Amino acid sequence: MQLTGIHHLTAITARPAENHAFYTGTLGMRLVKKTVNQDDVSAYHLFYADGEASPGSDLTFFDFPVGPERRGTHSITRTGLRVAGEGTLRWWADRLSGQQVRHGTVHERDGRLTLDVEDAEGQRFALVDDRGEGASHPWAKSPVPAEHQIRGLGPITLSVPRPEPTDVVLRELMGMRQVRAYQGAGAVRTLVYEMGEGGPGAELHVAVEPGLPVAEQGAGAVHHVAFRVPDAEYGAWADRLKAVRNRLPSSGPVDRFYFRSLYFREPNGILFEIATDGPGFAADEPKESLGERLALPPFLEGRRAEIERGLKPLVTG
Repeated sequence: MQLTGIHHLTAITARPAENHAFYTGTLGMRLVKKTVNQDDVSAYHLFYADGEASPGSDLTFFDFPVGPERRGTHSITRTGLRVAGEGTLRWWADRLSGQQVRHGTVHERDGRLTLDVEDAEGQRFALVDDRGEGASHPWAKSPVPAEHQIRGLGPITLSVPRPEPTDVVLRELMGMRQVRAYQGAGAVRTLVYEMGEGGPGAELHVAVEPGLPVAEQGAGAVHHVAFRVPDAEYGAWADRLKAVRNRLPSSGPVDRFYFRSLYFREPNGILFEIATDGPGFAADEPKESLGERLALPPFLEGRRAEIERGLKPLVTG
């Protein structure tokens, strides 16, 4: 029973129209699901992914009317987006400069070439060269050429003041392996944990930053990160989390219709999710037209008129 990698990452935007324009237009990702936050149906939940809506490629956003994030520790601080090759990173640097998007220079981090990027709300990313390893699923309608498109997520970086409590959860509960460490920006010691077969799409980086204030979520923050499990192992993971609920409270099974989930906070307060690969985003609309209309899971469909009245207009077609 093993986690196989990053499933998705969910962040926060206060400007959904601008968010949609940036992630589909500038970054060239595909909007594969336009739905609502199932726990707060007044908010959109937008899912961007590769051309096939593959697990491990989903970058998602809740639409919350909030002020900016206050950056700090006890938080997820940077999301890796995998691309193939140094030439692609140079292409992205030119593209981002041309569109006046804040970004750094191509440099090496943990042995991989990397380009740091921020969107207009301060959401922090790193385009990471994964050397083209593994399958890719370009989106034919992307404004970005297929060879330069984002291939998936990873690694994900979080910040904690003390690594020991998080380390216990990652290794003993979640079965990750601590494989190396490196000095990040500002000489910050960063521990690398891997899942499954490893590689950037299956890594969590833990930056140890005791001198930072505690972060406060807002626009530009990450809400949570989800880890992949095979559908057949979901019950066993639910049992594993149930067995430690007196020490680590968790949600119990949650059916999101597109996947099944389990939620808990690691000891530094960062929200983790375990999510199945299936059923997938084609469960309620054809794969070729994913994201073109407001999709609601069956348990919310009866409230469609009410939900649509409560949402801000958002043109995505």
